[in-house]
Amino acid sequence: MEAVPSLRDIYGSLRVFACEQNLLSRPDGSASFLQGDTSVLAGVYGPAEVKVSKEIFDKATVEVILKPKVGLPAIQEKSREQQIRNTCEAVILTSLHPRTSVTVVLQVISDAGSLLSCCLNASCMGLMDAGLPMASLFCGITCAMDPDGNILLDPTAKQEKESRATLTFAIESAEQKVLMITSRGPYSVEELHRCMATAQKAAEKLFQFYRDSVRRRYSKS
Repeated sequence: MEAVPSLRDIYGSLRVFACEQNLLSRPDGSASFLQGDTSVLAGVYGPAEVKVSKEIFDKATVEVILKPKVGLPAIQEKSREQQIRNTCEAVILTSLHPRTSVTVVLQVISDAGSLLSCCLNASCMGLMDAGLPMASLFCGITCAMDPDGNILLDPTAKQEKESRATLTFAIESAEQKVLMITSRGPYSVEELHRCMATAQKAAEKLFQFYRDSVRRRYSKS
């Protein structure tokens, strides 16, 4: 059985992160998130008025719109919107704002691999900037399995293309629970558990980055 990579290996294999919050004036919250050369801009609107047809009497309605770099959204974007929405709904305290809407609009700036995890990270930072109440933070981690069964964290587009399987996890900060998994390609149950354990360790680095990023922002003001 292959071992889970060490923390040093995990942290060393993650691409460089960068984030900037409160970039846009119109949304209630906004953030850009960069992972290597993959970049996503998030705008968060709400709690705001909701259409009667989408109103839920005891909680807020959460919507996610994912805009590709060029062209119109396709099936892949719609699938990712659902995955991001499910993750957001799992942590936003929607019962505090019944009969309202929370909309997360994501614009892909560049896709150089691990796009879904970058979208999740931009969403969380945008929600934080909007001041929405959340039970915990969350982050996205993508793992790729090469043909020999080795785990590649935060893979580039080239590594994703050459991999046997890719798995993306949404992980919450309170107990490192997995909120969402999506995958492509074949893998064993043992490989799934290895990827999950690796992603949970990598999430610690992301959450520390979140905290440092917010601390730096407020220390400037």
